[in-house]
Amino acid sequence: MTTKQAPTPLQKMGLDSPMALALHLPSRYEDETELLTIEEAVSHGRYGAVQTQGLVVRNQVLFRPRRQMIVTIEDQAETLQLRFLNFYPSQQKQMAVGAHLRVRGDIRDGFQGNEMVHPTVRAVFPDTPLPTSLTPVYPASAGISQTIIRKAVTQALRDPSLKESLAEFLPKKLMAQLLPSNDWPHLQAAITYLHQPPADANTQALLERTHPAWRRVQFEELLAQQISLKRAHALRRERNAPSFGKPDQKESSIEAGLLKALPFKLTGAQNRVWSEIGDDLSHSFPMNRLLQGDVGSGKTVVAALAAARAMDHGYQAAVMAPTEILAEQHYLKMKEWFEPLGINIAWLSGSLKAKAKRLAQESIESGTAQLIIGTHALIQENVSFAKLGLAVIDEQHRFGVRQRLEIQQRVGSETFYCHQLMMSATPIPRTLAMTYYADLDVSVIDELPPGRKPISTKVVKASRRDEVISGLQSWLEKGLQAYWVCPLIEESEVLQLQTAVESFEQLTLALPGFKVGLVHGRLKADEKAAVMAAFKANQIQLLVATTVIEVGVDVPNAALMVIEHAERFGYAQIHQLRGRVGRGSADSVCILMYAEPLSMAAKERLQTLREISDGFVIAERDLSLRGPGELLGAKQSGDAMLRFVDLQRDAWLIELAQQAADRLLADHGDIVERHLERWLGSRAEFLKA
Repeated sequence: MTTKQAPTPLQKMGLDSPMALALHLPSRYEDETELLTIEEAVSHGRYGAVQTQGLVVRNQVLFRPRRQMIVTIEDQAETLQLRFLNFYPSQQKQMAVGAHLRVRGDIRDGFQGNEMVHPTVRAVFPDTPLPTSLTPVYPASAGISQTIIRKAVTQALRDPSLKESLAEFLPKKLMAQLLPSNDWPHLQAAITYLHQPPADANTQALLERTHPAWRRVQFEELLAQQISLKRAHALRRERNAPSFGKPDQKESSIEAGLLKALPFKLTGAQNRVWSEIGDDLSHSFPMNRLLQGDVGSGKTVVAALAAARAMDHGYQAAVMAPTEILAEQHYLKMKEWFEPLGINIAWLSGSLKAKAKRLAQESIESGTAQLIIGTHALIQENVSFAKLGLAVIDEQHRFGVRQRLEIQQRVGSETFYCHQLMMSATPIPRTLAMTYYADLDVSVIDELPPGRKPISTKVVKASRRDEVISGLQSWLEKGLQAYWVCPLIEESEVLQLQTAVESFEQLTLALPGFKVGLVHGRLKADEKAAVMAAFKANQIQLLVATTVIEVGVDVPNAALMVIEHAERFGYAQIHQLRGRVGRGSADSVCILMYAEPLSMAAKERLQTLREISDGFVIAERDLSLRGPGELLGAKQSGDAMLRFVDLQRDAWLIELAQQAADRLLADHGDIVERHLERWLGSRAEFLKA
């Protein structure tokens, strides 16, 4: 019996093959190719890191003011102190008196002269030659030294198998047509260069990842992603899905009944996107459409029409939302629209009691439930649909890629797949749509319903809190309602934020003539629903809440929102929150209250939100700050997919990769397979979501 060996630290990082090590590219570089005397180092070392060397003449451990090791080195002319606040016995041994050290770091004025604090240290002979290339610094996990990674990478680059793994197989003619003045190196040369750039390399271009060697790697990675997406797009068209054409007898259809019962007319934008979705549903391959629209633009009614179309053809429709409160809002709205039309609606969430959950699951499996609304409980193993024709996934970026795949796979059989409609109030920036969402058809509701007024956003210091409360009282006296949003439920000693509970108590005392409600994530679903119902009915005038009200709450009479500690929120979150007001005919205001001191980034964010209400502009800013992971939900999948590409910096490369992908798919099927295997391996499945 053989015992399984524990993985090495490098294997835990996924660096388990020469190819994986070759693609573990440096995050930055250190220049160890120049050596200065200590005197030269002292004069240059206050402007950046320098390298010098000398003989250890003293090594002492001091205990005041705290435990530290002070090492003194000297050359023929000068001395330099090295200070270590954290050190191991092995380091004491390495830097013992008589050792010759080569050190690199910044020099500063210390208590006893010039010093380096925690420099990079190597024990060398006085005449040890300098490296001829820049020294790479790699992304690393705790406990893995740069020395271990560098040795492993150097060994991997010498491995004979790497020549085949990094073989040049993109057609020269294609590359020449796409890039007539192409100065990019071959792939293996590019990767070797990035690991071992010469001393005279353009370090700025390397650090900014605009060097031709980086461009070659980025193009290859983007090409793999585009090929995978385009193949998924083609594969979807080969699958069978139920075709939902317009019902013949319009007057007696569920769709016609819904349109007739609505207390408003669809806007031009809603009619346009419904026409696009209706056309998709008429095809015999599954729809994969993203419906975008700013908060309050009316996406839900379009989703309801799609559900009605599916039910008119005898199929079930499901609506899945990421939070219980949002799912609940959909349930209440759909119930209001569909129950008078005789539609049987099932509600399914994790908080349901066992009996209610079992009954809901039985009605879904038997087909009695025509419309099913719930949270991610809809994609759990014990849920089985009788005849699901449409899945609507709201705030789709909040579901991980695996979860979106799961509903697609769960609802399909050998013969049929259901249509999918994703909805998002977080606009997808163009570069993100071109890369991660290339298999999605996108519809945009770019028009707010008539009567909606723009929301005025004000930025106020927390020190003016009493003024804000006084203004709030005047607001409530007009018969309008308001939200007061807090970021935390319980006191955190670290953040020292005003809590929802504290704010609720303070505002209840400050506004004795008005009813104040409290809602947060830890309330039970029925308690939350009761508070929200009371707020909607104007039995509660002021709702103190955590971010559970970020999406899905629709109270037209609530026209004021105060967001405490707005500096703690991101672009998208504030934009979503303030979209809860501005839903009625009254002038609406969102007050962003912030605590000082304010960082430059937070100041810029609040200023942008004060001036800009366009969700697409805000999404672009959000993308530049946070990267694609959070906007995609890719963090939940554990794979952000693009390791070397920055969607904003490298946007021009995306179109080149798209053109190359089209040509390869059309003419070079053998190359396509090799390229995908090299760059994605098993990760390619994520791009089908």
